[in-house]
Amino acid sequence: MKKRILAGLICLMTLFSGCGNSAKTIEGNVAVKESGVDSEAAPETDDASGMPEERPEGTPEDMAADYSGYVFIHNGVVIEMDVDAASVIEQLGEPDSYFEAPSCAFEGIDKIYTYGSFELDTYPTDKKDYVSSVIFKDDTITTTEGIGIGDSVDKMEEAYGTGRTDENGMTVYEKGDMKLCFILEGETIVSIEYRSKVLDN
Repeated sequence: MKKRILAGLICLMTLFSGCGNSAKTIEGNVAVKESGVDSEAAPETDDASGMPEERPEGTPEDMAADYSGYVFIHNGVVIEMDVDAASVIEQLGEPDSYFEAPSCAFEGIDKIYTYGSFELDTYPTDKKDYVSSVIFKDDTITTTEGIGIGDSVDKMEEAYGTGRTDENGMTVYEKGDMKLCFILEGETIVSIEYRSKVLDN
């Protein structure tokens, strides 16, 4: 399974590097200022970014109920697609690694922040970065509904139902302006991605 995840990441990096000649990867101890986020900035308030002023309390299901699409919750940080990435990154803290490359689809730089068991990708629009996807890297985390890599199709259907589509080898559940994508191998989930529909354009 690790080989597949590594192969997927290599393909993604190759895709980004094919769009321009000025990709930059920073491993290990990443300074938040270098990754385009001012760590001294005041926290976002409950505005158009969609991020709450304070971390919500309650169960993950309670926290997710206020959002139009599926959301990923990590250590109390709600990550929704298409919100201002600066607020999310500030709440998550310093990433384990950071990668950037000129965007093929948008004007500006696509950025990838890695936080242990997941990767958070952003896209640029109007001189700001927005969350485009969250990709699970291993089986140590789950969706808000409790589904993780290694779980069965039956468990996935119990959590999300059978109203899904198949797109490019992925099983997809749509909600709001986002997709929750699963790659299956037989009856087992081998990959999970929260994905903005903006990437379909």
